[in-house]
Amino acid sequence: MNKHTIAGIALVAIFTATASGCGTGEASVASVNESALPAPLPVRVVSPETMDIFAAYKTAAAVAAEEEAPILARVAGQIVEILVEEGDKVKKGQILARLDGDRLRLEMLQAHANLEKMSREYDRLTNLHERGLVSATTYDGLKYDREALRAVYKLKRLNYAYTEIRATIDGIVSSRDVNIGSNIKVGEIAFTVSDTSCLVSYLNIPQTELSKFSPGHEVTVTVAAMPEHGFGATVARISPTIDTRNGTFRATVYIDNRDGDLAPGMFGRFTIAYEKHSNALVIPVDAMLIEDNETVVYVVTDGAAVRRAIETGIRSDGKIEVLSGLDQNDEIVVTGLSGLSDGSRVLASVTAPGNVSG
Repeated sequence: MNKHTIAGIALVAIFTATASGCGTGEASVASVNESALPAPLPVRVVSPETMDIFAAYKTAAAVAAEEEAPILARVAGQIVEILVEEGDKVKKGQILARLDGDRLRLEMLQAHANLEKMSREYDRLTNLHERGLVSATTYDGLKYDREALRAVYKLKRLNYAYTEIRATIDGIVSSRDVNIGSNIKVGEIAFTVSDTSCLVSYLNIPQTELSKFSPGHEVTVTVAAMPEHGFGATVARISPTIDTRNGTFRATVYIDNRDGDLAPGMFGRFTIAYEKHSNALVIPVDAMLIEDNETVVYVVTDGAAVRRAIETGIRSDGKIEVLSGLDQNDEIVVTGLSGLSDGSRVLASVTAPGNVSG
C-alpha cells in the first residue's frame, strides 16, 4: 500500500469520526431543550350555563309574632287549676286556667235572688197599677229598682265568669306566668298566647337601596336551625319616613309559618330578590379574576389557557352573569388559576356545573 492510499484512508476516518461526533452533539441539544419546557399545569374547567339569576339585597333581623296577646286576670283570686302548658295550641275562648270562685259565685247567687224577689214584686204591682190601685210614681220607682238589680246580677255573673281565664286569640301558649296555688291580682298577666301562623320581621333598608324595593316583593328567609331550608315571605309595606338614628327605612315582612317550623325570637337572614334576568349565561365567581382593571377569565383552547376579558352583570349565590366575552361552549378554568398567564400550557379536567369548589 502506497503512501497516497494510506493518507486517503486516514482522511475518510477523520471525516467519519467528525461527522459522527457532530450528529451526537445535535441530538443532545434537542433533548435538553425538550426537557426544559414547563410541565402542563393541572386545572379544572367548567362550561358556562344558562339559568335565571336574581339581583338581591341581603340583611338580617329577628322574627316575631304578628299577633301576641297577654292574657290578663280580670278578677283577683287563687289559681286552682291550670289546663294548658307552654307550646300548647289554643283556640279563642278556650279555658286556660280557673280561679277559686266560691265567693264570686255566692255573690252572683245573692244578686240573682234579689232580682227574682224584685221581679215578683214588680209583677204584683203591675196588676194593681193596671187597676189604678198603685200610683205611677210608686210603679215607676219599682221598675227602675228592678233594672238596677238586673244590672247588679249581670255584673256579678260576669265577675264569676272571669274566674275562668280564657284565650283571647287563636295561637300557641308562648308563656305561662302562674302556678297552682298562687294568687293573682286584677290586671296581672297569667299567660301569653302568640299566633305563629304568620310571623313578622322589620328590616332596615338603606336610603341608597330603597328604590329597588316595593310592597309585594318576594323574600326568602333562612334560620340557623335549618340553614338549608328557605321560608317564603313577602314585603307587606315600607315606611315612608326615614329613621334618623340610622338613616334607613323600615320594611315590614310577613313570613308564612303555617307549618309551625319557625318560632318567635329566631334570628333570620333575609334575601330580597328585586331584579330577575331569565336564561342568563352564568359562570362561577371563582372563575373570575380582576387584572389590570379588567374582569377576565381563562379559557382552555388546544391545551393552553387563553386570557379573555368579559363583561359581567348580576352576581348572586356564588355565580355571576356574563353579558359578553363568552359563549356556552367555552371551557373556563375554575380551579388552578394561581400561576396562570396567557398561553400557559394546561392539563384540564372537567367539572360539572353546580359542583364547583375552591
